[in-house]
Amino acid sequence: MTPPKVILTDIEGTTSSIAFVHEVLFPYARKALPAFLKTHRQEPEVQAQIQAVAMEAGCDPNDLSIITATLLSWMDADRKVTALKALQGMIWKTGYEDGSLVSHLYPDALAELPRWHAAGIRLAVYSSGSVPAQKLLFGHTPDGDLQPLFSAWFDTRVGGKRETDSYRKIVEKLGEAAQDILFLSDIAEELDAAAAAGLRTTQLVRAEDGTQPARNHPQVRSFSEIFWSKGSAI
Repeated sequence: MTPPKVILTDIEGTTSSIAFVHEVLFPYARKALPAFLKTHRQEPEVQAQIQAVAMEAGCDPNDLSIITATLLSWMDADRKVTALKALQGMIWKTGYEDGSLVSHLYPDALAELPRWHAAGIRLAVYSSGSVPAQKLLFGHTPDGDLQPLFSAWFDTRVGGKRETDSYRKIVEKLGEAAQDILFLSDIAEELDAAAAAGLRTTQLVRAEDGTQPARNHPQVRSFSEIFWSKGSAI
């Protein structure tokens, strides 16, 4: 089997540990959120997200206490709400820029992503985290800025990650045949949706993250196990 033309990768549990997201990024954003909203609420980009939160929750956008409480409850429930993800990304930007945050990437991801890029395979990201947050994570790795490796970025604005139509939209935007795109994720339902759209799939089964293996998708334990050769391919 020939190599894919595009590798589309998830982040949490795939390139990066779930622990980093839940034990570092989420608590950082949760602690900083109230002060961030008070300080930046009049900025157009922040105000747009506050309006989106109010519309989603059915509350008054001028009542900052309710907006804050709503966002904190969404954080606690790990809701994949676009406005929440956008605001988290804005908060993390401050942390990355002042050195409070350095992203986590698995060593095998750090090694293989540049190798795949050098081999001419296009790289793209699809994560529930906002595109700005994705770029921050790959822009502040232990190996430096990896953003130039990627040619496309997708978040929940294209649709939910467990919805087949989201992957059809991504295929169209990438301009490649679905069978030439390999999607990497740790979540079976995401892989199912991608496969239903015609993409090739591989599940990352990370012992550190307690991944639940999906029987109907190829499985690897690290990026280094993803390879293409005569008679053996993923």
